[in-house]
Amino acid sequence: MKAVTWQGKRDVRVDEVPDPEIVEPTDAVIRVTSTGICGSDLHLYEILGAFLDPGDILGHEPMGVVEEVGGEVENLRPGDRVVVPFNISCGRCFYCERKLYSQCETTQVTEHGKGAALFGYSKLYGQVPGGQAERLRVPFADFGPIKVPDGPPDERFLYLSDVVPTSWQAVEYANVPPGGSVLVLGLGPIGQMCARIAKHRGAGNVIGVDLVDERLELARQHGIDTIDLREYKNAGDAVRDRTDGRGADSVVDAVGMEAHGAPVLGLAQQLATLLPKQLAAKAVEKAAVDRLASLYLAIDAVRRGGTISLSGVYGGMIDPIPMMTLFDKQVQLRMGQANVHAWINDVLPLVTDDSDPLGVEGFATHRLPLSEAPDAYRMFQKKEDGVVKVVLQP
Repeated sequence: MKAVTWQGKRDVRVDEVPDPEIVEPTDAVIRVTSTGICGSDLHLYEILGAFLDPGDILGHEPMGVVEEVGGEVENLRPGDRVVVPFNISCGRCFYCERKLYSQCETTQVTEHGKGAALFGYSKLYGQVPGGQAERLRVPFADFGPIKVPDGPPDERFLYLSDVVPTSWQAVEYANVPPGGSVLVLGLGPIGQMCARIAKHRGAGNVIGVDLVDERLELARQHGIDTIDLREYKNAGDAVRDRTDGRGADSVVDAVGMEAHGAPVLGLAQQLATLLPKQLAAKAVEKAAVDRLASLYLAIDAVRRGGTISLSGVYGGMIDPIPMMTLFDKQVQLRMGQANVHAWINDVLPLVTDDSDPLGVEGFATHRLPLSEAPDAYRMFQKKEDGVVKVVLQP
């Protein structure tokens, strides 16, 4: 089969690789019909190469049709149409029983001190072959895959794998008061969806911040108030101007460790990728410092007693955090990988609703064949051609 493989920094290729097979009786194999490129895939493309081997298959946003199931799989059969969450979780352990599926004890990657394994996301999260491929082996198939109806286009359901539940959790964690204000930092795929979900859930004032023209315009098309980061020396002042001088009730940081505005730390991240693999891995795991411009803005722009929700990925172990400010402002802080299955009952009715309240059918800005994945990664990383979301079709 063909699959998108990592070969080095900023080097992904579409290669011929062996077809996946049933390994455990709880496995299924699906034929992938659509698969997304996630913003967090760019961390692998750019920074986290120390935890990848050439030939690793990328991707964690797949959906498709079941081709084969193991002998102990009872809830699926060949021909079922499914979306596969990016978490790999058993559904039965201590954490799964508490709906913390991203912490599943059965698939935890204890070697690296990490939570549940993820599809296509490096040794840190299990080095499990990913879903940017023609076929995918799915462990714990009785629990993981989400069955969806035949008929509507893939894009109606594809984002149940990551984007929609991740954004739903981010807004849930942000604890937006009824009719209150929420600031969304970063208007990439997750930020766009967070803003739409916050508005759908009744936020009175949804403000989005970015510095890419097309992303700002897309948010405005969906009724989001926007702030162009390039126009303000201190964007926090712009937020206070729109929130009675207090700051936002809630802030969602949908940017994470690759934020603009920290050139020295950005250079340090790039230099770390040039180290020999073992040294680079230790540097990232033990001494990494993120670019924190987005988090600092969140702390500045949230009102006293407000809540910050982090959905952007951070990976630093020695990040300098302004604890005095957080303490003095009495800020609540929540974060973490999305527990996809915890939110499916909330979001499935929204994506099956013919009125499409979250705009999922038009969410992808680029739909490309799998063979064009290398160009898609480059374009997404450089924010070219108005790209916000790429869907690959094997």
